[in-house]
Amino acid sequence: MKVVVLDEAERDLDDGYWFYENQEEGVGACFLRQVLNDLESLPSYARIHQVWFGKYHRMLSRRFPFGVYYTVADSEIRVHAVLDMRQDPASIRRRLQVGIRRKRD
Repeated sequence: MKVVVLDEAERDLDDGYWFYENQEEGVGACFLRQVLNDLESLPSYARIHQVWFGKYHRMLSRRFPFGVYYTVADSEIRVHAVLDMRQDPASIRRRLQVGIRRKRD
């Protein structure tokens, strides 16, 4: 299966990188490496993660409090968001719903 990281998720990765890099130099790079390793595992584990908000599977990062929200269609895994799990679940829901509306426009 092919993993496709959508633009919104790439921005999330960038935001996460800078959040951790601003905490301590080098931690942003560690965050990015870990999440990219997590994404590489998706072809082996796609669809085993619980479904959230009606359609998104959520894989939790192994070392950071981030969730990867993805869908599977045919032979493609689409990563829609990589979000900090410490935020209010309602804001995560809103973010994912905005992503859905954006695609329909």
